Formats: sequence, C-alpha cells, structure tokens
Amino acid sequence: MDWITAAFFSILAAGFFVGIVVGLTGMGGGALMTPALLFLGVGSPAVVVTADLTAAAIYKTGGAIVHQREGSPNIQLAKWLMIGSIPMALLGPHLVAWFTDDVDQLNYVLVICIGFALLLAAATYALRLYVNLLRVRSGTHVTDDDPAIRVVPTLLVGMLGGLLVGVTSVGSGSVIMIALLMLYPGLSAVKLVGTDLVQAVPLVLAAAISNIALHGIDWEILIPLVIGSVPGTILGSVLAPRVPQSFIRRGIVVVLTMSGVALLDKSGWAPLGVEETHPMLIAGVGLAVLLVLPIVWGFLRKQQGLPMFGSPTIAQLEDPSYRPGLVGMKKVDDA
Repeated sequence: MDWITAAFFSILAAGFFVGIVVGLTGMGGGALMTPALLFLGVGSPAVVVTADLTAAAIYKTGGAIVHQREGSPNIQLAKWLMIGSIPMALLGPHLVAWFTDDVDQLNYVLVICIGFALLLAAATYALRLYVNLLRVRSGTHVTDDDPAIRVVPTLLVGMLGGLLVGVTSVGSGSVIMIALLMLYPGLSAVKLVGTDLVQAVPLVLAAAISNIALHGIDWEILIPLVIGSVPGTILGSVLAPRVPQSFIRRGIVVVLTMSGVALLDKSGWAPLGVEETHPMLIAGVGLAVLLVLPIVWGFLRKQQGLPMFGSPTIAQLEDPSYRPGLVGMKKVDDA
C-alpha cells in the first residue's frame, strides 16, 4: 500500500493515455512514455527505460492480439523485421554500458540518446510526408497490402530500430513504422499498425530482458504503467479502424520535437548551453513547429506545382488508397 501515492496515479494516467495512442497509431510508445516518466521525475533514465520497455512488452501484446484477430498484420514482413531487430535490442544496452564509466555518465548518455531519438522520430515522419507527396505527383501511389518483401532494407530497418529501442526504448512504434511506410507505401494504415505491433512485442521483450539484466527493475514504476497501459492500448486498437489519424500523428510530431529538445536542454547539451530546462525555449519550439512547418510545407507543395494549401491534404497523403483527382465521387485535384 506504500506504492499508492500521487506518483502511482500519475504513472497510471500516463500509461493509459499513451497506451491509447499506441493502439490507435502504432506510434509513440517509448517516444511518449519515456520522456513523460522522465519529466515526472519518477526515476533515473536507466530505470525509466527498463520499466517502459517491460511495460511495453505487456501492453503491446494486448494491442497485437487485437490486430491479429482482425487479420491486419503482415506476418512475413514482421518476421524479417524481428530477425534484424532482436539481436540489436539485446546488444544495445550492453554497448552503452561498455562505453560509460559510472552511473552518472550512463544516465547522461541515455538522456542525450533519447533526446536525439525523439527528434529523429519527428524528422522521419516529416520526411515520409514529403516522399508520399512525390509519389502522389508521380502517379506511383498505389495500394498493395501484400508487397514483395525487400529483405536487406527491411533487415537494416529492424537493426536500426532494435538498437534505438534497446538503448532508449524509442523507435519500435515511431522510427520503424515510419521507415516501413517509406519502404512499403502501398500498405494500408491498419496493416502497418498491426505489423508494427506484432514485431514490436518480441523486440521490446528482448530489449527489456537486456536492460533488466543490467539495471534491475523498479516495480513501483512498472506496476502502475502496466495497469494503465494495457487497457489503453486495447481500447486504442479497437478504435484504430474508426478514427482519422492525421491530426493525432501531427500532434505526436509536435510532442516528439518538444520532448527531444527539452531532454537535450535538461541534459546541458553543449549547443544549448544550459543546466536546467527553460520552459520558454520548449514552448517556442512547439510554437515554431505548429506555425512555421505548415509554411515550409506550402513552399514544398509549390515546388511540385501545387497550391500552397489544399488537396492533396496531409490526411490524403497518409492514405495509400488516395488517388489524385477523385475523393469518393467528388473532383478535387486535376493534377
């Protein structure tokens, strides 16, 4: 009963809401949960990463079961991802431990790695939108839920994702999924989410085992995480086919960018040159992402011969079934 504290309910609530996002989009597990726990101040980076990975192995299992029952995963694609990712997830934490001398240096390195991993997740999402725009304009944006597996690139994606997840807990539902969208643009959104969740379960389990062997586990963090995240992920997975995801994903990009900068700021990373987080800096970054990026996106559209705003919208670009010219029976784009 000593565990039932304000921190317990804060962790439980964070787990529930992040679980919903994971079930809905396949994104944001470690990318949202790990920085949330760090900002709550419930443990050191090594302890938080370990607890988050252990909880993810449990709550993503629930989401994967729901998607499996609905027939959404591409099992062959998930298999090749796992072949690349699992060994690297086991190796990653040990690599960091070998190159750090003490606990303080380990935690510093982890915060830096997590910060950059979050920014990478946000950047790859933005890149994917641009690639999809190019494909739409070239007429190669086609639907294919059973593509030929590109073995070597898929293995490399799995290896990179496994390393990121093993070290930072970030990447199983953000970097890997976005890389899949670029490698296999014809997969439907539900197929992508299902595939990502299926491959993420053994990946995060391997990463959790490796981190537990090095750092142990904090049950006071893990228990409320599991209690909150399992029902959240199952609920999100049930709602996934019925909920438009474009606004959710854009919100995730803003949060990822702000969280990444905040962690680098908090760590005292040299280019930022501070010893504690500056809230105005983080708010400014979020505002810039909200206001400046749409303008940049408009100029990129103009380079492709499109008006700065309008069709194809971001939601349409995220839909592999979108065809320029028609949405339903309504003419929207002559390009």
